[in-house]
Amino acid sequence: SDTKVMTCAAVWRMPKELESGSHESPDDSSSNTQTLELLCHLDNTAYGNMACVMWEPMGDGKKIISLADNNILLWDLQESSATAVLSSSAALEGKGQLKFTSGRWSPHHNCTQIATANDTTVRGWDTRSMRQIYCIENAHGQLVRDLDFNPNKQYYLASCGDDCKVKFWDTRNVTEPVKTLEEHSHWVWNVRYNHSHDQLILTGSSDSRVILSNMVSISSEPFGHMVDDDELSDQEDQHQEEKIKEPLQDSVIATYEEHEDSVYAVEWSSADPWLFASLSYDGRLVINRVPRALKYHILL
Repeated sequence: SDTKVMTCAAVWRMPKELESGSHESPDDSSSNTQTLELLCHLDNTAYGNMACVMWEPMGDGKKIISLADNNILLWDLQESSATAVLSSSAALEGKGQLKFTSGRWSPHHNCTQIATANDTTVRGWDTRSMRQIYCIENAHGQLVRDLDFNPNKQYYLASCGDDCKVKFWDTRNVTEPVKTLEEHSHWVWNVRYNHSHDQLILTGSSDSRVILSNMVSISSEPFGHMVDDDELSDQEDQHQEEKIKEPLQDSVIATYEEHEDSVYAVEWSSADPWLFASLSYDGRLVINRVPRALKYHILL
């Protein structure tokens, strides 16, 4: 309005015809354009600009967390989802104008934890008490852009930022990152764990590249596929045991350079674990697959 820009949030419902399980092709020439139904606004007038909104990862879709300036707001959607009631909130305390840049709701611990980023700091919060449970100050040398939780290891969290780095943390001991990736040459906007195979990490950056990494040493299967004892002879057995003691090596699997501008979003497909998409500033959407050789190496 006038000279002021406000960012807000709302909850919408998809038309019944577009819900999953419907086989109607959305681009069918006979179908009319569907309109989304506005259910409710998340009233942020008292809290400032919305930075991000997150659904509870598990559960019945009745809980949402939003980050507005320096506030964390937990909303409860009523039965009809037509109203959003603010059930609890917390504010960042400190000097200066503190503002959240992004956040992620952990799928672990019965969905009672979220991680947030503000400036160079990553914080963990308990949604039941809205209290801080850990704080990683100077997690990155510059602004933290994005966070993601390992879907299979409950204490593992990835972060990325304007220092061109991707860092992996164990939230039980946040003094040092467990691993650091330094493959990008500009700000890293996104980091995403694969939902099924947590060694596969996707990152997108303003260097116009998408990088797929194999962070197997800190994954839920750091020693690869365990071979059944019955399959091995004695000599093989000994050799295999020695091999099993060493974690597999981390590596960059592939660098994708189809974008000509900053990559602002990367995301894994929720239906196919080997498919991912990236989106750049120039409006280019690229869909890629995990290389077949690696796919079979992981599966077999």
